[in-house]
Amino acid sequence: MSIHWYPGHMHKAQKEIKELLPQVDLLIEVLDARIPYSSENPAIAAIRGDTPCIKVLSKSDLADPEVTAIWQAHLEQERGVKTFTTTTEQPQKMKQIIDLCRKMLPEKDASIKTINTMICGIPNVGKSTLINILAERIIAKTGNEPAVTKAQQRINLGSGIILFDTPGILWPKVENPQSSYRLATTGAIKDTAMEYDDVGFFAADYLIKAYPDLLKERYKLEHIPDTEIEFLEMAAAQRGALRAGGRVNLHKICEVLVNEFRSGKLGRISLETPDMVLKEEAEMAAAELKKAEEKAQRKERFKTGSATRDKKAQKEHRIERVQRRSKEKQTRKK
Repeated sequence: MSIHWYPGHMHKAQKEIKELLPQVDLLIEVLDARIPYSSENPAIAAIRGDTPCIKVLSKSDLADPEVTAIWQAHLEQERGVKTFTTTTEQPQKMKQIIDLCRKMLPEKDASIKTINTMICGIPNVGKSTLINILAERIIAKTGNEPAVTKAQQRINLGSGIILFDTPGILWPKVENPQSSYRLATTGAIKDTAMEYDDVGFFAADYLIKAYPDLLKERYKLEHIPDTEIEFLEMAAAQRGALRAGGRVNLHKICEVLVNEFRSGKLGRISLETPDMVLKEEAEMAAAELKKAEEKAQRKERFKTGSATRDKKAQKEHRIERVQRRSKEKQTRKK
């Protein structure tokens, strides 16, 4: 699935982040704890360089705690990176981020110099809520749909810390197709830019393999079937998501499944692990290499003017046919 949603303000925001970053002492990147890899903007990683970074895993109360711990250990293997888990229900814990900023920049903390920080993250990941708690006042507009913040802001958090806020940004092309589905499932893109049926089938396929017991309990099922379509049909029967004549309303049950995942009613669920991601990256690299090799071969054939064996054979056959017809025509004239 491709994401066809990249508002103009996101392109502008990405440009502003790149221009501002050299002035920043510390980056605060807010990630969705359920999808730390898929919610990490590769453009930010590319331009961050050696700038220290706090990766805040938001909505951690919705994620599988064991998987979150694995992600923290994985992310902190990168130099200059610290992780911090938080939820909107823990405002006091969120404020500890300010202390962590000082600890990561001891030379600045010991002086009278201002610590310039910048916060960034994908849409609908809880960035605005975090800002309001850190600033102890309503500064950033919050909402349950993505792309609420549309302009950059400069916020004085006090104690010598300045925070630059940036709009939540996606990127023009999500290379990993699995990440596209995960972003859609968690609500990082507007529902108008996705198909509930498509996303619902993805979610059902993943959940029946990774969290069957949670599905069994939530939808009161005696067993979990092997395929997503069978599960969705059983869940639809339980929830009354049916059309006239008792036919399953797939759109409705997919909408129910996605919304119950987002709200946490299904339980604490993570949609990816470091091992899954490493495997997917290896598969993408292999596919990209094969694509590059095929392109190079086509370019070489075009460059040398050579044709494939099939095309050569077709060309030779056409020449022979023309020559044969010419001889037959000459014979008839005699």
